[in-house]
Amino acid sequence: MKKYIYLVATVSMLFSCGGGDSSSDTTSTNTAPSIPTLTAPTNNQLCINNAVSFEWNAATDAENNPITYQIQVATDNQFTQIVQTAEGTALNKSFTLNKGTAYYWRVKATDSKNVSSNYSNTYSFYTEGDAVSNHAPFLPEIVQPEMNSILNASTATLKWSASDVDVNDVLVYDVYCGTAASPTTKVGANLTTPSVTVNALQPATNYYWKVVVKDNKGGETIGQIWNFKTN
Repeated sequence: MKKYIYLVATVSMLFSCGGGDSSSDTTSTNTAPSIPTLTAPTNNQLCINNAVSFEWNAATDAENNPITYQIQVATDNQFTQIVQTAEGTALNKSFTLNKGTAYYWRVKATDSKNVSSNYSNTYSFYTEGDAVSNHAPFLPEIVQPEMNSILNASTATLKWSASDVDVNDVLVYDVYCGTAASPTTKVGANLTTPSVTVNALQPATNYYWKVVVKDNKGGETIGQIWNFKTN
């Protein structure tokens, strides 16, 4: 009987001295920093100097982790042609860029645990050229349909947005759309509004489209190719 009582007591001690309920363990989570806000150069700005100083507001981190920033500067708004990039803890960075060129820039924040925010909004600017009296428009930006979207209709309304650093310039648009990856069929010419409707779309077909933005002083910018598919 004494042996039985001793065994029960020993087993009880083993359970009471164990690791306890694992569900009581807490695991801290790490969240991404907030998205930086761009301050300079402002969107659609004409920079009179090609030595450009970029500035942005500080991101915040819920866990107060140290933050570094990555800046990207590109000649296209999809950032496939990045010309300058840098990382650091400062809230500014300077680059010397080419004159007479449209640029696009963005910034993201990364904490010390290597968790990153999304990139900021993309801002565009133009560096003044030598004796330039007119600047080509900025690349158009897609509005609808979104890239790689699927449409359940035989018609599609194509919409985009465009801007020009020369704010008094009048913009018009040529639109190309077709099944070729580099469309050559013009579905709109010298449009004064940034939209056009295309009809008689074939089902289960990939379509590609692009916009050429022209100003009233001879400036012209050919947009990138976008695509959608019919169901």
